[in-house]
Amino acid sequence: MTAPNKGHIAPLVARLTAAAGARRPLRAIGAASAVAAKVAVEARFDALWVSGLEVSTALGLPDENVLGPRDLADTVLALTRTAALPVIVDIDNAGGTPATARRFAGDLTRAGAAALCLEDSAYPKVNSFALHRGQALARIETVTEQIAAMREVAGPRVALIGRTEALICDGSVTEAVERASAYADCGADAVLIHSKDATGQQALATAAAWTRKVPLVTVPTAFPHLAPDDLGTAGFALAIYANQLSRAALAAMRRAAASFQTTGSFTADGTPLSDVADLLQIADPTARACF
Repeated sequence: MTAPNKGHIAPLVARLTAAAGARRPLRAIGAASAVAAKVAVEARFDALWVSGLEVSTALGLPDENVLGPRDLADTVLALTRTAALPVIVDIDNAGGTPATARRFAGDLTRAGAAALCLEDSAYPKVNSFALHRGQALARIETVTEQIAAMREVAGPRVALIGRTEALICDGSVTEAVERASAYADCGADAVLIHSKDATGQQALATAAAWTRKVPLVTVPTAFPHLAPDDLGTAGFALAIYANQLSRAALAAMRRAAASFQTTGSFTADGTPLSDVADLLQIADPTARACF
C-alpha cells in the first residue's frame, strides 16, 4: 500500500526525527491521572503515555480490550488540562477493525491527543506480559487498513505509531521488521517493535536491523538497565516508560498503609507524604491548605 500524502508534518514527528538524528531519544512516561502528569512535568519528561494497562487498572478492569475510546479520551482531557506535554495514547488494537479504529482516532483527536499508537495484536488482545494465555497477531492487511482509516479521521497533525507484537509472539527480528515496514509504508509516522527480552539484546538487534528513516520507538519495561543514552545510541527516537509511576505509587501506598497498621501513623517510620496543598494545586495552582 502506498503511503498517503500527509501534508504538514505532525509536531511530534518533527521532534522524533530530530531526536533520532541527535541520537538522544525523547522520553515519555505513563500517566493515568493529572497527578502523574504533574509529576512528569516536574521531572521534565518530554511526553505523556496513556497506557492501556494503567487506565484499565485504575478502573479495575483487565487489560484485554475492555477500554473504550471514551475511557481513554477522558484520561487525555485530564492530562491536557494539567500538563503542556504531548499525549501519546496506547489504543491497543483499536477494537480490531478499521471501523473501530476510525472511532478511536476521531474521539481521541478531538480530546487533544498528539499521537496514537496502534498495535497488531489480534482481537481480543491480552497484555504483552500476561502469563495466562498468549498473544496472537492480526493480519498485516487488517492493521494497514486500520492505519489508513485512522489517518483519514485524525489528519496530518496527529502522529500515528504502528506497533508490532511479533517478538512478543515469538517471531523473529526479521518478521518484526517486515511488519513494522508494512506499517510505515501505509502511513505510520513511527514504528514500535515491542520486546520483553530482559537482556535488551533483542531490542538492540531490532534497532540495528531498522535502516529506514521512519523513527523507531521502544518500551524498555523488560530491560530497564538500558539507559536513555544507550537507547539513543542504538537508534531509538523515543523511549516510553509505560507504567513506572503507577508501580511506584502502588509500592508507596502499600508502605504507607503498612506503616499505619503497625504504628497507627502513616508517617511514623519515615514514609513520606505530600502535603494536602500538593493535591489541591494539581487542579488549582493558587490553592493553599487551611492547616
